[in-house]
Amino acid sequence: MHKDSTLLALILALLIVIPNTSGVSQGQLRVGFYSKTCPNAESIIRKVVQKAVANNPRNAAILLRLQFHDCFVKNDADGELKAQGNLGVLGFDIIESAKGQLENICPGIVSCADIVALAARDAISLVKGPFFDVPTGRRDGRLSKMSLAENLPDVDDSVNVLKSKFREKGLSDKDLVLLSCGAHTIGVTACFFMQKRLYNFTPGGGSDPAINPRFLPQLKAECPLNGDVNVRIPLHWLTQNVFDVQILRNIRDGNAVIASDARLYDDKSTRQILGSYISSDGSETRPSFNEDFVKAMVKMGNTEVKTGSQGDIRRVCNAVN
Repeated sequence: MHKDSTLLALILALLIVIPNTSGVSQGQLRVGFYSKTCPNAESIIRKVVQKAVANNPRNAAILLRLQFHDCFVKNDADGELKAQGNLGVLGFDIIESAKGQLENICPGIVSCADIVALAARDAISLVKGPFFDVPTGRRDGRLSKMSLAENLPDVDDSVNVLKSKFREKGLSDKDLVLLSCGAHTIGVTACFFMQKRLYNFTPGGGSDPAINPRFLPQLKAECPLNGDVNVRIPLHWLTQNVFDVQILRNIRDGNAVIASDARLYDDKSTRQILGSYISSDGSETRPSFNEDFVKAMVKMGNTEVKTGSQGDIRRVCNAVN
C-alpha cells in the first residue's frame, strides 16, 4: 500500500480503540474534567486547532477523522500506527503542538485521548458544524499492538459487514449513518481508494452500478486507470469545507465518492435513516442531523475508554511512557 495515499483510509476506524479490561469504569468521564487541574486546557486546544484550520482548512477534516482512527493515543508509531488501515493518517503534529503547550503549564494532567476528542469537536465547529460539550477524563493506553488495528472497517466493505463491525462496538445502524456521513461531509480522499469501485467492481472491470452515470465520467477523469493513486479528490464538490448534509443527498442521488458511503443506500435500515434527515415531505418532525451527530460522537467517544487508575497520561502522544 502506498503510504502517502492513505490519508483518509478507513475513516470509520472506530475499532481502533483497545477493549477495556474488566472493571474499568466509564462513569468518570464528565464535562469539565480539567476545570480545576488544568482550567485552560480546552481553550488552549481550541486555539491550536483554530490556527491549524486557518492555515489549512483541510485540517478540520483531518482532525475529525483522527478521532475515528485514534491509534497513536493508545499505541505508538512502531505498533498500531503502522497497521495498514492507519498508514498516512495525519494530524499528529497538531495534537502534539497542543500537548506540548499543555505539558508546559499542566504537566502530566491532560491525556492525549482527550486532546484528540476535543480537537475533533473544535474542528467540526470551525467549519460551521455544531459545537458541543465533550465528556473528558480519558487515560492513554500503555501498549502497542499492530493486530488491534487489523480489523478496521474498510472502504470496500459491504453494508452488512459495516453494520456488524459497528455493532461489535455497541454502535447502532443509526450511529453508522451519522458517523460515516459526518466524517465525510468535509475533506478529500485519495484515488487509491477509488480503484476497485471504478475499475474492478464487477467481473470484467466494470464500475459500481450505484454510481450515477452522469457522475461516473467525472470520477474517472479525476482518478484514471493506472493514474496517480495519491491524487486527492473532494468527498463532495459542492461544500467540501463546510459541515452540512450535502453528503446525504449525494448518497441518495448516486453521487457518493467512496464505496462505503454508497453502501449505506443498499440497506433498507440505513437507507431509511439517511433519508429521514433530507426528506422533503414537509414534515415538521424531521430530525436534526447535527443534534443526532453530536449524540453519536459523544457515544463513540465514550466507548471502551480507560479512566481512573487505568492507563497513563502520556508525556508525548506518539509513544507510550
